[in-house]
This record gives sequence, C-alpha cells and structure tokens, in this order.
Amino acid sequence: MNEVHWAALAGYPLLATLQLLPLLGALFLLILRKARLAVAIGRLFAVAELVVALDLYARIEVSDSVMQFAERLDLLAYHAAADGISVLFVLLTALLGVLLAFYGMARQQVTPVHLLGVLLLIEASLMTMLTTMNLLWFAAASALQLGLIGYLLWRWASASEEKLALSRFLQYQFFGWCLFVAGAVVLVWSHADANTLVGGRWSFDLFDLLATPQIGKYQSAAFYLLFYGLAIRTPLFPLHGWLPNSAGYGLIAVGPVLLLGVKVGIYGMARFLLPLTAEAVVVWQPYVVAFAMVGVFYAAVLAFRQANLRRLMAFAVVSHTSLIVIGLFTLHPAGVQGALLLAVNFGLAITVMLLMIGYVYRRAGTTRLDSLGGLFDRVPFIAIAFLIGGLALLGMPGTPGFDAVHLVLEASIETFGALPTIATALGNVAAAGFLLWAFQRAFLAARPKDLPASRIARTRFMEYAVGGTALLVLLVAGFYPEPWLQLTDSATQALAAHFTHD
Repeated sequence: MNEVHWAALAGYPLLATLQLLPLLGALFLLILRKARLAVAIGRLFAVAELVVALDLYARIEVSDSVMQFAERLDLLAYHAAADGISVLFVLLTALLGVLLAFYGMARQQVTPVHLLGVLLLIEASLMTMLTTMNLLWFAAASALQLGLIGYLLWRWASASEEKLALSRFLQYQFFGWCLFVAGAVVLVWSHADANTLVGGRWSFDLFDLLATPQIGKYQSAAFYLLFYGLAIRTPLFPLHGWLPNSAGYGLIAVGPVLLLGVKVGIYGMARFLLPLTAEAVVVWQPYVVAFAMVGVFYAAVLAFRQANLRRLMAFAVVSHTSLIVIGLFTLHPAGVQGALLLAVNFGLAITVMLLMIGYVYRRAGTTRLDSLGGLFDRVPFIAIAFLIGGLALLGMPGTPGFDAVHLVLEASIETFGALPTIATALGNVAAAGFLLWAFQRAFLAARPKDLPASRIARTRFMEYAVGGTALLVLLVAGFYPEPWLQLTDSATQALAAHFTHD
C-alpha cells in the first residue's frame, strides 16, 4: 500500500487533531466542573470536531485510492491514515457527536460534566479506530470505547434491569474483543513466520501485514477470529444477544446511538478483515451470506413480537445489519460501496429514530407500545421525524439508503443470482411492516386514558433544532448522493481489487 504524508495535503496533522481535540475537551470539563460552563465547553468542542472533519473531507483527493494524511510515530507504533471510507465514517461520528452534545442537555436529567466528558472520550476513541492503520491501536481504542459505553449503561441507566443489560453487554463485548485480539496475533504470527530471514519481526501495522502474503494455515484461523470478534460488535445474527437489553435499558438514545450508529464492526471488516484474509473470505463467503440472509428475516419476525419500542429498534438494527453484511460480502465494487453507504445511512436514520424515541420517553415515561398512542396531534414534528427516519432505514427514494440498497441488490444479483437477492429484498419489505406498525401504535393509535393530552408537552426549541438538523442532513444526503458516491468510489474499488471478479 502507498500513502501520502499529511504535510502534502494540509497545514496541520488533521488525524491527530481529530483524536486529540475530544480528549482536550474532556480534560477541560474535568477541570471546570461548572454545569453551565461545561455545557458550553462540551458543545464547543463537539462543533470544533465537526469542523475539522469537514476540513478533512474538503482536502482529501477523492480520485486517489492511496491512503492520505499519513502520520507516523514509530516509538509508539502510531500510524494513522485515511481514505474515502475513513472520511465517510469520520463525518458521521463528528455529526453524531454534535447532535448528542445538544440532545443530552435538552433532557436536563444528567450531570453535564460527566455526560459530555464521557461522550467526548468515546468520540476520541472512535476517531482513533477510524484512522489507525495498526491492529493493536484499533483494539486498544475499541477497549476504551466499550468500557465507556458500559459506564454509560451502568451510571445513567433508565430502568432497574440495567444490571442484566450491563452484564450481557460486557460478556459479549469482552469475548468479541478477545477474539479480535487473538485474530490479530495470528496475523502477526503469520507475518513473522514469513519473514524469518529478516529476524521474524512482529508488526501489527496494516501496511506491513499486506506486504507479506499470509500463510495458508494461519489465514482461516485469523478470518474466523477477526470475523466473529467484529460480528459481535456489528451485531450480526446469531451474535446479537446483548443488543436488545442494552438498547432497552440504557441511557435513552445516547449509548445506543454511539454504539449502533457508527458501525465500527462493518468498518473493521472493510479495513482489516477483507484485505488481510482475502483467500479465507472467498472460502467462507457463502456461509456468512447464508447466516446474514437468515438474520434479515429472523430479526424482522422478532421485531413484530416486541412490546417495547426500543427493543423493537434493536431487532431492526440486527435485520438491517444483515443486509449490510450481504453487500460487503458480495466482494463486488458496487456491493462493497453500497454496504458502506448503507452503514452510514443506517447511522443517520437510527440516530433520528432513537432521538425521537428519547423525546417520547421524556413525555410518556415509557416506551412500551401498549402505553403509547395519540402522540401525533401533540408532537407532530417528533412523529414525522420518526417516520422519515424509518423510511430512510428502508432505503426509500430521497434518502441516502436508496442508492445504497440499489448498489447492494445489483451486486447481489451479479454475485449470488436472483433468488437470494429476491429473498433479501423481501426481508426489507418485512422491515417496512414492523416499522410502520410501530409508528401507528406509538403515534396514531388511540391515546391511553392514563396519558392525558395535558401531560404531553409540546415540542421544544432544542428538540426542533436537534431533530431538524439530523433530518436536514439525512434528506440532503438522500437527494444529493453524488459527493458520497465520489468519496468512496476509489477506495471501494481498491478494496474490491483484492478479489477476483469475472
């Protein structure tokens, strides 16, 4: 792999700035400890992070497939770089950071210093994961992020069942993290064995590992460990057992949005799994796709059986994640590009829906569907925003998911044939069913007697601002998708080049 140093493209190290700026913000919050000032400082740093992310997007050469803005510090094995795929996820992460900085304060139910500090630390860890070229750095940042989200689930849970949710989350994620680290060690071991003539040096750097063909006996083991480790994070059926509880009993929208909106598992597969274990990927492709297709329908069926709106959204995540994985494992340029764009669309759409669910919870004190209803006439903006988010999740025209789903299905037909593709499309139809059903139950059904209209507060200015911003980005990206297609085209072509296509 080739790379371009940051000094050739920018006047300052953009990637280091993206990682250090949220850390600096969290430090300021720790020192200040004044609620009102903390809110202003936290929001300022979140907005500054978004500005740097936009600067990164403005400076990247989208037509060049090489890694850009490269930064190295050999003493710490630090190696960061970015391509169009990285920039796409960086933009999403920075946008979610801004939305959550304002959303959390709109609730006025948590300590601003602690909440914003944790959110900024999570954002810093995510930026490291999205820009590092080193498996060990990716694993370390992942451990920090998972620990912080576990802290959110423990510290600001909204129901008494938080202990079960936290236990499931930690068990699954620790096991997945261990699998990923074990897979990285196998790759490094293979690299060292292949370089015995030069001392068998161990290296976790992506560039070094790609420069040495992986020994066959190691590659399948590495694929198995890396895939399952990342699949738990994604989450992919049948490794999703932690998600319903975490989504149902965590801090409303904050933990789930950062955990689910930024599809770190999908990014990890694209950045590390596919290029480093290409031969094993081809062998295991049919089995991965088969499980993903089952997951589309399995999760859709379970979604219809949920009485809690947040648990229903958890199964929506599993269903749509399966579609993303199918696109990624077509190993086709269009499919890979569609899958990555679908992951980002998913992040935007699920963010809108979870934020609106949070606003519903603040008014009704519950997210149980049998305790909701009649909300449309009191909070029409929240209802419409939830509906638009759901339509975006389905890939309706005018949303970013439309072109993404088209690319995935196009690649699926070419790779797997008509029947598997039709089955996948029908899974999306099932998802439309349970999302529209949830909308009808929550917003259009008759209002329960214990939820009088006087109890349902009108939409506030901050809610309009947060929800409106998310919707604006979603719709603009949907009606004008060319920049995102151009941003990812060269990078996905280079990724798909690891595989042979007829």
